[in-house]
Formats: sequence, structure tokens, C-alpha cells
Amino acid sequence: MELKTKVNAEEGKQELAITREFDLPLELLFKAHTEPALIEQWMSNPYATSKMLKYEGRKHGSFQMQSTDASGKVVFGANGVFHDIIPNKKIIRTFEMDNIPFGVQLEITEFEKLTDHTSKITIHSIYESVALRDQQLKMPFAQGLSMAHDRLEQIVNKLK
Repeated sequence: MELKTKVNAEEGKQELAITREFDLPLELLFKAHTEPALIEQWMSNPYATSKMLKYEGRKHGSFQMQSTDASGKVVFGANGVFHDIIPNKKIIRTFEMDNIPFGVQLEITEFEKLTDHTSKITIHSIYESVALRDQQLKMPFAQGLSMAHDRLEQIVNKLK
């Protein structure tokens, strides 16, 4: 099955281009990326529950999130700093996973209105090195991101 979220990784470059079109209005897609309760829902899955430990959705604010399994064991953690948030247009932030040696990434997420009922995100993610980017790509990164985006669309569609 083809993934709806596309990950493009050019050979020898330390960046990724990620794109996804959603059957969601632009405002709801942006809301799904800036409201902690919504982020927790679409970042959770049948194996782990996500919790936003800190969320300061403003320029120079920061975030910290954690996912735990059914026994309460932390299976994923991430944190970062917002460099800019332009409503319905762009989020620029750093992103670092806890206890995983992928280093800090710079993420530029752009939001685009396609129609009154559809929109698109383009994420430009820059890694510290080509090796770190390639290391992450060896994991089921694209599949996990596409599944999270599928959940985002299902959850946020209920808000229409």
C-alpha cells in the first residue's frame, strides 16, 4: 500500500522533504499542529499514549512530549524550541528525540490551502549530518509518520 505522506531524501544531503495532502481545511490542519490536546491524540497509537508535558506555542516557546506504553514505560520522548509560528502558514522549530542519537533537527513546516476543504503540509527537516539523516531513514520513519498523519486526518475530520 502506498503511503499518503511522501518522504523525499536526496542522496548525499542532510535534509528531508516531507509532503502530505489532507482532506481538511487549512485552519483545522494548522490547529492539529498547534493544540496540545489534538497533538496528543494523533501522536498516540494502539501501542503508546502520548502526553504533552510542556507546550508554549509561541516564538521562543518550547515543547516537550512523551509517549508511554500500557505499563507506563516511556517509549518515545521529544522536545524542541519554536523559532516562529505564523498562523495558518508556517511553524519553524527544533526537534530532538530523547535517548536516540539523531541529534537536533531544524523543521520548517509550511501549510498551504488547496481548496476550501483540502490543504497540504510541506516539512523541510534539516539534520546535523547526512549520516544522522540516513540513520533515521533506516527505521520505519516514513510508515510511522504516515500512520500519524492518517490519525490526524481522522481525528480532526470529526471537528468539521
